[in-house]
Amino acid sequence: MDNSTTLPAGAIASPAVEKTTRSRLKAIFSGSVGNMVEWYDWYVYAAFSLYFAKAFFPSGDTTAQLLNTAAIFAVGFLMRPIGGWLMGLYADRKGRKAALMVSVLMMCFGSLIIALTPSYETIGVAAPILLIVARLLQGLSVGGEYGTSATYLSEMATKERRGFFASFQYVTLISGQLIALGVLIVLQQTLTTEQLYSWGWRVPFVIGALCAVVALYLRRGMEETESFTKKQEKPKEPLMRTLMRHPKELLTVVGLTMGGCLAFYTYTTYMQKYLVNTVGMSISDSTSISAATLFLYMCLQPVIGSLSDKIGRRPILIAFGVLGTICTVPILTTLHTIETWWGAFFLIMAALIIVSGYTSINAVVKAELFPTEIRALGVGLPYALTVSIFGGTAEYIALWFKSIGMESGYYWYVTACIACSLLVYVFMKDTQKHSRIETD
Repeated sequence: MDNSTTLPAGAIASPAVEKTTRSRLKAIFSGSVGNMVEWYDWYVYAAFSLYFAKAFFPSGDTTAQLLNTAAIFAVGFLMRPIGGWLMGLYADRKGRKAALMVSVLMMCFGSLIIALTPSYETIGVAAPILLIVARLLQGLSVGGEYGTSATYLSEMATKERRGFFASFQYVTLISGQLIALGVLIVLQQTLTTEQLYSWGWRVPFVIGALCAVVALYLRRGMEETESFTKKQEKPKEPLMRTLMRHPKELLTVVGLTMGGCLAFYTYTTYMQKYLVNTVGMSISDSTSISAATLFLYMCLQPVIGSLSDKIGRRPILIAFGVLGTICTVPILTTLHTIETWWGAFFLIMAALIIVSGYTSINAVVKAELFPTEIRALGVGLPYALTVSIFGGTAEYIALWFKSIGMESGYYWYVTACIACSLLVYVFMKDTQKHSRIETD
C-alpha cells in the first residue's frame, strides 16, 4: 500500500493562500452540516429503539428486548476503532475532505438497510442479522467521522478561536441527536402508537438516508485545510509506525475520553430509556425532557469552547472531572426518585452543564496533541477504541445492573471512570499553550 501523502484528486500543488474569515466559516459550516447528518443517522437508532425492538426480535419482556437493541447498539461501536483506523489513514494520506465524503456515504447505506429490512415475523433471524450489518456499517462511518472532522475543524480555525470553532463538532453532534428526537416528537403527535410500532419507526431512517445525500453534496464543495496541503513530502515510514512513536499522546486521548464519553452517553442516549424504564415516565415525557435539555446543552458548547480560548483547555477539563466525580451519584440517585417533569429536567440539565466541560473542547484538545501527518489517525483511533469500550457499552451495562437489582452500581461505575479521567487532566499539559497545529 502506498504510504505517500498526496493531494486530493484535482488539487494543484501551489503555495497555500491565507484563507479569509468568510472562507473559513463556509468550510466549517459545510463540514459541520455533514457531521450533523451523520450523527442524526447514528442517534435515530437510540431514539426509536423503544418502538422497533419488537420488530427485530421475538416476543419477550420489554427489558429483554431493550437489552437486545442495546447489545446491537454496542456492536456498532465495535466497528468504530476500525473506522477510526481506516478513515484516519485515508484522511492523513488523501485529505480530510475525501475522508469526510466517504464516511457520510457509508452512513447513508446503513440507514437504508434499517429502513427497508422486514420484521422478525416476516424473515425470522435474518432481521436482526441485517440490523447488525447496518449498525456495523454505521459504526465504521462514525468511527472515521470523529477523528477526521475534529482534525478538519481544528485545522480550519485560527489559533485565537480554535476552541470556539472546534466546539461546533459537538454542536452538530448534539443537534443531530436533537433532530432525531424532534422527528420522534412529530411522529408521536401525528401517528398512533400502533402505527409507530408497525411502520412509523422506519420514517426517520428514510429521512436520514436522504439527508446524507444532501450532506455528500455539501462536502463536495469543502476546501482542504492548509495544514494538510502544506505537508506534501512523502513520510519516511508507515503512518501506523509513526503513530506508535507518540505513546504518551495516545494514552492521553484514552484517559481524557474515558470518563467524558461515558458521562455523555449516560445523560443523552441512555437517559431517555432510564426515564421510562426506571423513573416510570411516559415515552412522550421522556422525549420532551431529552429534547429540552439537549437544546440548552447544545447552546453551551461554543460558550465553553470560547472560554477555553481565553483561560486554556486544562482548567475546564479539571472542572468537569471534579464536578463529575462529586455529583454523579447524587444526581442519578435523586433522579431515580423524581416524580415531576421539571424535577427531571433540572437534574439532567445540571449533569449536562458539568459534561459540557468535556464535550465542548475534547476534539480540539486531541487535535492539538498530534503532528499533521498523523493527526486524523491519532485523534480517531484511540478515541474510537475508548468510546467503543466505555460509551458503546453504557446502555448495556446500565440495563444489566438494573436486571440484577443493583442499578446504583452503575452510578458508581460512571463516577470511577470520571475520576480516572480527572487524573489525566491534572497531569497533562494545556494543549492551548502547547499546540502541535502551530508548531508543524
